[in-house]
Amino acid sequence: MSDAFTRQVQDFTRQAQEMFTAGKDAKLPENFSAFAEDAVAKSRDAYHKFTAIAKDNAKVAEEVMLTTQAGAKSIGEKIIANTLANTEAAFEAAQAIARARTLPEIARLQANYWQQQFAVAGTQSKELFELSSKVAKQTLETVGSATTKSFEQFKNVG
Repeated sequence: MSDAFTRQVQDFTRQAQEMFTAGKDAKLPENFSAFAEDAVAKSRDAYHKFTAIAKDNAKVAEEVMLTTQAGAKSIGEKIIANTLANTEAAFEAAQAIARARTLPEIARLQANYWQQQFAVAGTQSKELFELSSKVAKQTLETVGSATTKSFEQFKNVG
């Protein structure tokens, strides 16, 4: 090693030893320990409060998802039921038309089928709209109450 480098290492070592020696006799103010303990206690308390809020919010998010999922399931089931009913009606009409003996009878059966389907489509559309509105309302109510609860929790943390 070079002499210059060795001197730098020795100077650094001497300065570090002087600093540690000076620090060994230094004392903290008496209120520092109480201040530090108080800060740690407040930090721990805030941590526990925010953890509880986070857990509650996770439960609320789950409730929102379950509400949304149940609503989507209801709508899906309604669409499937309508599709099955419409398909069954189409097969019944097709079977009746296949058994018809004259063109006027075929025309009458086909006209009856379309009249019935237009009426059924109106009813099905209305029911589906009402169900969708109900599901949307339930979902929005769940989200609204969850949001209100969350804001209240954050407000009360302080």
